[in-house]
Amino acid sequence: MADVAEPELAVPARDQGKPAQSSSSHHGVALRVREITEADHEAVARLLAKGFQRPVWYYAQALERLSRHPTPAGRSRYGFLMEADGVAVGAVLLIFSTIRCGGNTGTRCNVTSWYVEPAYKSYAALFTSRAFRHKDVTYINISARPAARPIIKAQGFQTYSLGQHVAVPALHAGRTEGPVRICGIDTIPDVPFETADMELLSAHAGYGCLSLWCMTAERAYPFVLLPRVFKRLLPGVQLIYCRDIEDVVRFAGPLGRFLALRGKLVISIDANGPIAGLIGKYVEGKSPRFFKGPVPPRLGDISYTQAAMFPWPWPAGANRPTA
Repeated sequence: MADVAEPELAVPARDQGKPAQSSSSHHGVALRVREITEADHEAVARLLAKGFQRPVWYYAQALERLSRHPTPAGRSRYGFLMEADGVAVGAVLLIFSTIRCGGNTGTRCNVTSWYVEPAYKSYAALFTSRAFRHKDVTYINISARPAARPIIKAQGFQTYSLGQHVAVPALHAGRTEGPVRICGIDTIPDVPFETADMELLSAHAGYGCLSLWCMTAERAYPFVLLPRVFKRLLPGVQLIYCRDIEDVVRFAGPLGRFLALRGKLVISIDANGPIAGLIGKYVEGKSPRFFKGPVPPRLGDISYTQAAMFPWPWPAGANRPTA
């Protein structure tokens, strides 16, 4: 099973704890950290493509999607750039989003694509002071490679999801209370639903995710699923968003059969152990998720993150730039 959006942190542990500042010098070279602007897109895309050995179009598309993302007021739209005499030598992308949960509203930031040129890595801590300065924001890192995990833990991150439960929902024998209808976002539910969920489903459909309603006689339940191929062979989906993991269990049968008819056989779900009622296997240590901040994220919600907005590998058939 391939990881979602691999690693996105390139900062050596020895650099943590150094004095944080917004400008400095490096052998007579003036260094500065500032917010990324639209005028920086080409330079940032080329820098990150070099650092992570990915196509330039991938980061160009990431920045384009961030330009249309509803970033909360007062937060950085793209992230931060490190310059040496005006030349980009480091960048970190930040995805700030408004998250609604249980009637409460908060701000979450997905930290991704952190890279500094080797000659300037001793100044990487400059990013830390800027990227994590909001005390009321919950920061998440959902794609740190094993080598990067000691670094982000030194930055104050904790694990909130230990692994993945990979299920075969079509085999679920449980029955829901009454009939269940499954439809896409082109159908407006004729039962109660949350307007915010409709907006979230629509946005993620635009990213290439599979956005669905599971409707009972009482209400409509939202699901966002990212098409993936596991073990380079088995087609399935990653759960990006639902209102509660119990909703996956409740609708596993009809949802699994809906997906199977479309060639998607398995679903991978963030979990801290086996999910009762779902036939499958829990894999501890697979794609763990990390956070720092005032509110631990809930399982079943990695909406408005790199996993949904600009996944790697890019989903087959999804639109992308050709340059």
